[in-house]
Amino acid sequence: MIGGVGPESTVEYYRTIVALYRERVGDGSYPQFIINSVDLKKPVDLITANDLAGVTRYLAEEIQKLARAGADFGLIAANTPHVVFAEVQAAVPIPLISIVEATCAAVKKRGLKRLALFGTRFTMQGTFYSEVFAREGIELVIPDPSDQEYIHDKYMNELVLGKFLTETRAGLLDIVDRLKAERETDGVILAGTELPLILRDATHHGVPLLDTMRIHAEAAVAEMLS
Repeated sequence: MIGGVGPESTVEYYRTIVALYRERVGDGSYPQFIINSVDLKKPVDLITANDLAGVTRYLAEEIQKLARAGADFGLIAANTPHVVFAEVQAAVPIPLISIVEATCAAVKKRGLKRLALFGTRFTMQGTFYSEVFAREGIELVIPDPSDQEYIHDKYMNELVLGKFLTETRAGLLDIVDRLKAERETDGVILAGTELPLILRDATHHGVPLLDTMRIHAEAAVAEMLS
């Protein structure tokens, strides 16, 4: 697993994968897996500069380390780096589990059709989510520019740093309520793996809040046991 992007959710990934594995196996054993915790600043700076080739090279080099350490498959414990997922997959020798594909499968299973997308600015404004979901006839709704700025700012300057404030939680849920009322969304994709750390409820006013970190972890455990 490529972790550190960011550190707070990497801790949650670790705990969740261990717990899910032990639930599935039931014999008291623990999963063996490798975490390469990278420097978050490097890929963020590259993405901010729109140097997607640089992001690809950086992530591919780090995943190569997992392969050399004996990993059978890999995952990137974050949403935003999936902007170059296909390019990274083509450059590494082990299969990768996509958080986007796993989330799309979970949404399809639940029969949801029109969902809001919360995440970093790069995720909300990118097409890597909408392209996958469009193939399944699922529409993604992007918050308006001021709400995008709010979500991105709180994500990068609070959540990634481990700051989970009551007023930020309220602000995020206000956006959920507005999108439901004004744009008839029937779910919210928490497409930033720190977002479930502040929005821990499964639903808000009847709107499902889909935890992409947990969905990704579930897919990883399923692959471990396949």
